[in-house]
Amino acid sequence: MNPNTKPRLRVEDLERSNGRIVGIGRIEEDVVKVAYRRWAPIYDHTFGRVSTEGRKSAAQVINKSLDQGRVLEVGVGTGLALGDYGRHLEVVGIDLSPDMLDKARERVANEGLDHVTGLHEMDAGDLQFPDNSFDIVTAMFVMTVVPEPEKVMRELARVTKPGGEVVLVNHFSQTEGVRGWVERRMAPFAEIIGWRSVFDQSRVMVCDNLTLSERKALRPWGIFTMMRFKKKAEHSLHPIAAE
Repeated sequence: MNPNTKPRLRVEDLERSNGRIVGIGRIEEDVVKVAYRRWAPIYDHTFGRVSTEGRKSAAQVINKSLDQGRVLEVGVGTGLALGDYGRHLEVVGIDLSPDMLDKARERVANEGLDHVTGLHEMDAGDLQFPDNSFDIVTAMFVMTVVPEPEKVMRELARVTKPGGEVVLVNHFSQTEGVRGWVERRMAPFAEIIGWRSVFDQSRVMVCDNLTLSERKALRPWGIFTMMRFKKKAEHSLHPIAAE
């Protein structure tokens, strides 16, 4: 980050509780695209290294959960996780950034990842897939980036088949300690770095048809967390009328 660059978020836009920053307002899509255009050439060698454990953990869970089936990776980025999925699965990826997708397509071609059947430029908050399209939907390091996390969660749930899973890997902020202090100090620069350093878990707990089945802190240092949600069967969402 250029030390002379000033944050675009206004102080009054930051959500506070008892005088502390606890949330950040909307990050616009055009800002995300610009940020990831800058990140695309160096992403694999910077954040990509830090996020290795999270990606591999999620892929291992998915590989073990399905003997066969369709997987959607939302926010596929440069495709770092694509080679980790088992070849017994059909994998589709989407991302908002065309620059990141170009890198992902190069990776698929160079590594012969023929289990990847589609990479699409698409908004995570408006997925262009029918309801109940995928056995597992995963979003890794995405929810702190998107303008409306709650809307994205509902879209992930919508395109997941009943009985299927939504798997998140994400950073959730702390309110105390050194890490919490650093996250709050970074908060005004969210638009510059392209993600929210302050992000509460409650923002992904918004779908009545998803049940949290596992929550696990991941290496390194527990910065990232994997959350697994099971989608309820459709018949269980509507009470049976008495005769």
